[in-house]
Amino acid sequence: MPDEPIKTLPLVFDEPRGRKKPPRHLADLDEAGRKDLLTEMGLPGFRAKQLSTHYFGRLVDDPAEMTDLPAAQRDELVAALLPHLMTPLRTMEADKGTTRKTLWKLFDGALVESVLMRYPDRATVCVSSQAGCGMACPFCATGQGGLQRNMSTAEIVEQVVAGARSMARGEVEGGPGRVSNVVFMGMGEPMANYKAVIGAVRRLTDPSPAGLGMSARGITVSTVGLVPRINQLADEGIPVTLALSLHAPDDELRNELVPINTRFSVAETVEAAWNYAARTKRRVSIEYAMMRGINDQAERADLLGDVLNSYGDWGWVHVNLIPLNPTPGSKWTASDPKDEREFVRRLEAKGIPTTVRDTRGREIDGACGQLAAAE
Repeated sequence: MPDEPIKTLPLVFDEPRGRKKPPRHLADLDEAGRKDLLTEMGLPGFRAKQLSTHYFGRLVDDPAEMTDLPAAQRDELVAALLPHLMTPLRTMEADKGTTRKTLWKLFDGALVESVLMRYPDRATVCVSSQAGCGMACPFCATGQGGLQRNMSTAEIVEQVVAGARSMARGEVEGGPGRVSNVVFMGMGEPMANYKAVIGAVRRLTDPSPAGLGMSARGITVSTVGLVPRINQLADEGIPVTLALSLHAPDDELRNELVPINTRFSVAETVEAAWNYAARTKRRVSIEYAMMRGINDQAERADLLGDVLNSYGDWGWVHVNLIPLNPTPGSKWTASDPKDEREFVRRLEAKGIPTTVRDTRGREIDGACGQLAAAE
């Protein structure tokens, strides 16, 4: 354990009051809602489907290309359902151009980041769901910055659509392609912005042109363990993958590393994850950032295996070890490779499928726990 006590910020569940709401966008609404909005504005409701086709189907971002809209009404239609949501300030590349991190400025000046990662067999967008984060995990750059505000459904979706445009236009190394996976592992705690996140998941999975037409199985929603929300997600009927950021198998350490644990214990949190797997028949991913001398001891590997196995070994869980990514001025460092290998060996000896995450984007501060959205 570190010599000096771990300093923790307070947990913040609600965004600051008095923030203006982002402009309403068609991605915030379902098909009926888009049609109703146009009708209320005295515009033809059937145009909503055309606008949706341009946005989700054709990935168009220039109104001049929307030639099936009457020129006299085009500006009004676009203003009604396709307002400008976010401006890219900077895009950085790593991994020979296959990892791209974009810094976005939102309508009110808030900053967020998203990361597009292209692999040989898939392309994944890692999206932010909040500007900042209120979960106060001391080893994470985002958590140390505090919470500025929640993002809207459309702001979350736009990060994916922007990635899909980049892929379709061949701007990412490897030629034209499509986004197949989305992970809610960027800035913010997705379950603390539950309504907007579920809205985004529905837009991503709605069949085109109502949405992007993605498979729910290609979407991963991460959480530090807001138990009531995990239970709610199990009732939604959308078989997304749940990723639980556990980082410690015992309450004493997890209370320090993941402050939400002071509200929901390891036992309660793991039980909610197990319940999610039982309800959805989707294997849960346990995320575990390996920190040298903090949580990487052999006995903690054994304890983690025992905690997970206490719910049976019917293939409900998989452990994803994450080599800790350094953040400026942090005393936290990644585990020694031999300790990491021993941790894997002990989990596998208990029959727990375990992988070590392939870290992408570390040199552009685009990896897990590094997103700080600094200009």
